Amino acid sequence: MLSKFLFLLFRFFVFLFGLLPFWLIYLLSDFMAFVLYYVIRYRRKVVAANLKKCFPEKSDNELRTIAKGFYKNLSDITIETIKGFRMSKKQILKRWKVLNPDVLDNYYDLNRDVINLASHYANWEWGIQALNMQIRHQAVSIYMPMTNKIMEKWAIKKRERFGMKMISTRQTRDYFTSERSKPASIILAADQHPSNIKKSIMTKFFGNDTPCLHGAEEYAKAGNLPIVYFDVQRAKRGYYTLKIIEMINNPLQTGYSEITQKYMSTLEDIIRQNPVNYLWSHRRWKRSPEIIAQMLEWHNERLAVL
Repeated sequence: MLSKFLFLLFRFFVFLFGLLPFWLIYLLSDFMAFVLYYVIRYRRKVVAANLKKCFPEKSDNELRTIAKGFYKNLSDITIETIKGFRMSKKQILKRWKVLNPDVLDNYYDLNRDVINLASHYANWEWGIQALNMQIRHQAVSIYMPMTNKIMEKWAIKKRERFGMKMISTRQTRDYFTSERSKPASIILAADQHPSNIKKSIMTKFFGNDTPCLHGAEEYAKAGNLPIVYFDVQRAKRGYYTLKIIEMINNPLQTGYSEITQKYMSTLEDIIRQNPVNYLWSHRRWKRSPEIIAQMLEWHNERLAVL
C-alpha cells in the first residue's frame, strides 16, 4: 500500500512538472538547493569529508563554494529527471546532444558492441532517453533494480520510450552473452562503491585507495569489447553535451586493473575541471582502513598471479 501511495505521489509531481515552464522549475531548483544545504543539511558531513579527502590543498572557503555548487547541481538534476519523464522527443534532443557519434559509428561498421563507461556526473538521466536517437548502435543501459516494483516498471517504460533498452544488473551476464540483431552500445555507470569486496578492483582515485566495481573490466575482456568514456558536460543550465572519448580498443591486451584505473583517472581529470557536477553525497570511502588494507592485499595477490 505504501509503495502504491509513493508511486502515485511521484506521478503527481511528474504531471505537475510536465506543465511547468523551464524557467519556473529552475526557480524551484534554487529553492530546493537552499533547503537541502541550509535547512535539511542533506549529507553535508559526507559531502564535506569527500571534498576534503579529494582536495586537501583547497581552503575551507573554496571547499564550501564547491559544496554549495554541488547542491545546486544535485537539485537541478533531480528536478530535470522528474521533468524529463514528460519531455517530448524534440525537447530531449534539443537539450542533450551527442557531439561526436562518429566515434561509435566506426565500431558499428565493424559490427562490434561497445562498452560505454559513464559516471554520476552532470545529467545522466536525460541521456538515457536521448542517446538511442543519436547513435546507430542499440543503446543499452544497465540499471539497479528498485525496491518499489510499481515505480520500477513505470520508470523502465518511460526510459525506453525513445528506443533505449533497459537491462537489470541481475540480467547483465545473460545479456552480454546473448545474440543480437544489431551491435549494442552498453552503458555502465561504474563509479559506485562495490558491494562485493572480494571481487572489487582497487584503484587510486584522487590519491586515495579506492575499491571499484569489477564488472566493466570483466565483461570487456570476456568479449574483447572496445571501451569508450561518456563525458557529459553542462553547456549551460538545462543543456548538456556528450563527448565520446575513446579509451581502450583491445581489452585483452591490458593487464589486471588497467581498464578500471584508466576509467577512474579519466573521471578524476574531468571532475578536477568542474568538481560541482559530481555526486559528492555518495559514500565513496565508507570501508574501514582495516577492510581497505585487506582489499589491497587481495588486489596485490591477483597482480602477482596475473
